[in-house]
Amino acid sequence: MSNEDLKLRTKQFALRVIKLVESLPHDQVCRVLGNQLLRAGTSVGANYRAACRSKSTADFISKMGTVEEEADESGYWMELLVDSGKIPTTKTAALAQESGELTAIAVAAINTARKCGRR
Repeated sequence: MSNEDLKLRTKQFALRVIKLVESLPHDQVCRVLGNQLLRAGTSVGANYRAACRSKSTADFISKMGTVEEEADESGYWMELLVDSGKIPTTKTAALAQESGELTAIAVAAINTARKCGRR
């Protein structure tokens, strides 16, 4: 997968998170969890773009670590929304899977950079 493909994929992830958050019930729990999901989900792409502009391998690894954390955190907030009964699993299944895949991609990129000493 090219850098441009992953930039597009992370942007699409953010747009899907935005739509999910906009569709949440309007109560305090959904407002809090939705805001957390919105922050984490939209930061995946922003941090991936920053990683693409990194100045060194160490900088790349650090920025991809943030991508990993935010993608994983997005999955956590979706789990809480489902487990608290606020939304059905069917509403988050595909997006949660994408969160897991983006986390795995970030981990693989970090591991490759560590082994090769380059991006």
